[in-house]
Amino acid sequence: MEQTNCFHCGDPCENESITFDEKSFCCNGCKTVYEIFHENDLTCYYDLQQAPGATPKEIEGKYNFLEQEAIIDKLLEFNDGQTQIVTLKIPHIHCSSCIWILENLNKLNPNITASQVNFGQKTVRATYKTDTFSLKDLVLLLSSIGYEPYISLEDYNTGKNKVNRSLIYKLGVAGFAFGNVMFLSFPEYFEVNEFWLDQYKGLFRWLMFAYSLPVVFYAGRDYFISAFKGLRSKILNIDVPIALGILVLFVRSTIEIIFDLGAGFFDSLTGLVFFLLLGRFFQQKTYAYLSFERDYKSYFPIAVTKLDQGEESPIQVYDIQQGDRLLIRNEELIPVDAILINGNANVDYSFVTGESESVHKVSGDKLFAGGKQTSGVIEVEALKSVEQSYLTQLWSNDVFNKNKEDAFTTLTNNISKRFTIAVLSIAFLATSYWMLVDMSKAMNVFTAVLIIACPCAIALAAPFTLGNLLRIFGKLKFYLKNASVIEQLAQINTIIFDKTGTITANKKSTANYEGIQLSREEEALLKSSLRGSNHPLSRSLYQLLAEHQIVPLTNFEEHLGKGIVAADGSNTIKIGSPAFVGQVSALPELSTSVHISSNDQYKGKYTFYNSYRPGLSKLFNKLKRTFDLVILSGDNEGEAENLKKLLPTKTKLIFNQKPQDKLEYIKYHQSEGAKVLMVGDGLNDAGALAQSEVGIAISEDINVFSPACDAILDAGKFNQLNDYIMASKSAIKIIKWSFIFSFIYNVIGLYFAVTGQLKPVIAAILMPLSSISIVIFTTVATNYLGRKLK
Repeated sequence: MEQTNCFHCGDPCENESITFDEKSFCCNGCKTVYEIFHENDLTCYYDLQQAPGATPKEIEGKYNFLEQEAIIDKLLEFNDGQTQIVTLKIPHIHCSSCIWILENLNKLNPNITASQVNFGQKTVRATYKTDTFSLKDLVLLLSSIGYEPYISLEDYNTGKNKVNRSLIYKLGVAGFAFGNVMFLSFPEYFEVNEFWLDQYKGLFRWLMFAYSLPVVFYAGRDYFISAFKGLRSKILNIDVPIALGILVLFVRSTIEIIFDLGAGFFDSLTGLVFFLLLGRFFQQKTYAYLSFERDYKSYFPIAVTKLDQGEESPIQVYDIQQGDRLLIRNEELIPVDAILINGNANVDYSFVTGESESVHKVSGDKLFAGGKQTSGVIEVEALKSVEQSYLTQLWSNDVFNKNKEDAFTTLTNNISKRFTIAVLSIAFLATSYWMLVDMSKAMNVFTAVLIIACPCAIALAAPFTLGNLLRIFGKLKFYLKNASVIEQLAQINTIIFDKTGTITANKKSTANYEGIQLSREEEALLKSSLRGSNHPLSRSLYQLLAEHQIVPLTNFEEHLGKGIVAADGSNTIKIGSPAFVGQVSALPELSTSVHISSNDQYKGKYTFYNSYRPGLSKLFNKLKRTFDLVILSGDNEGEAENLKKLLPTKTKLIFNQKPQDKLEYIKYHQSEGAKVLMVGDGLNDAGALAQSEVGIAISEDINVFSPACDAILDAGKFNQLNDYIMASKSAIKIIKWSFIFSFIYNVIGLYFAVTGQLKPVIAAILMPLSSISIVIFTTVATNYLGRKLK
């Protein structure tokens, strides 16, 4: 009687199978999951992978503890009463179907607004509405479709997941088997006929076979799984020739000992898997080191204002401690979970949830890290220290990732794919030739070609080069969102700078007041209004004004690119451009000024005398050799003559540009073939930063943290911008040199393999060594780049 397998999970239907929709299921649980997917039009789940599901377990009452608020608070990343975010570990994630269904949970329940899978860590990060849905409901939903989460409060308290040691175990098994197989092969190597042939030949050969079984079916199974999934998806990945080589060696060796044709190639087989895993272990350790440097080493230079007995002082976010009193200005990011003490809080949590509607909070409410204050200044008390990894996650949130195509990565993938096709073709052609010339060499040649020409080295060149440079840039206070930014940076041909707050140094600016003298109350209101703004001119004027008592504001509105409206109950003040405050002048203004009106009466203006960043002229003279340079400013032309003296003659100077004008300017030049780098202050320039190929925000002593930017540059390192761009171009050269070295190695190796001069065991040793050599080359080369930058 033919055995029937479950359509959902693949297990045999041992007793009586359940039939539904002309499909067989092993139990009611699997049938129910299929019904859920079918009713919600999610049966594509079964198209991506055959029988991908798991039998759902009986979990009634198991997750009742998720009704306790104290436990829920430990598990949640975010909770504002309307939206909650949680990351759950899902051990069953194993294939593309799992990813697909877990990222489409919103179709199973509309309360789930987003879900994102991290396949490597086997986690899903879910965002859901709490009106009629809870964390317990989410866990029960996941469990009902066969993806029961693993929840350990100890893991959540420490912030650490269990270390995956599967690679170490596989490496240990392969190494143990390889050593013993080599030992048992000595009689064959030294042709000890009397001892070998007469007494123990059969025993030794079958022992070698026994040692090879766990190597092939346990230690090497990941290569078979990867190759199989690739072929099923009609993709020739780099594991196809490796899996084919392992399979050929095992089958050929087994046939030889069964029919007593020879000792087989078990030494080559176990050696191949051992050295492959050794190379993978080395790569994993190296990349984990790079990731550690990137995620947890004082990642951002962003500072927030700390209040200590009325004194304001900037403090870097990773120095914030529990209990610190912080000042959060308009458009500033809240860097830590905190309690609102003073002020009118309207918090935009789109950074975290993707929802742009702001949430009103009152004194005593809890505010979550990642929210952005949108209505003036507030005072908060930190509940805990900052987690750099969490800020990194916010910055890289897919909600804000603009699709900036990465041509170089695509090139790497294409090379790997074509290389695999070429290797398979050469292997089959060479084998066909030797089958006609010398059958004894045919299998050796086939296996040696597959092993020696693996394109692993090509696949490793880019991630290790870019990953290491990412770490080096971070140490030098140039912080990139991800590795692809380096590739984009290497391709730019046009650099556009904002003026105020970008090429000017706010701390060194001076200003003169012209107009009607402000009253004591008006000066206090002016100071208090400026306190809530992060615009560079507001920050400069705030520092320049004499000490005044801070008064509470009843209203605060900041109109980006125009000005501020604020009130303290009895007086209303407007600060900004002439038109914004109601001052109409027939003559164009020729200086950088901030105008003021009080209770609709024009008072006067503060005229600024800009101080430009040290090394500005030298930097622009270096950049002009390679790039088209543009100053795109929202200010008037008052500084035009000074800039012409400071900057190279070919620098374009364009003034009176609104934020939308800057965006349109970049978009137009991109249509003409320009690859644009935009350097701005991260506030008024958000649209331009997002539109450009690379957007860099200059960070001084304020916590303006824009999802639009691709990089954050510490203001003190501004004069080194050219060095960073040149280092990015050098990184691409390093990758290309790695490709060349890998190509040369493969040509030489293929020659010896095709001509039958290379034994599979030697190829097995050389192949991972080539990968390791590429990693060493890229690491040494990028470290040399780093030393030059310093």
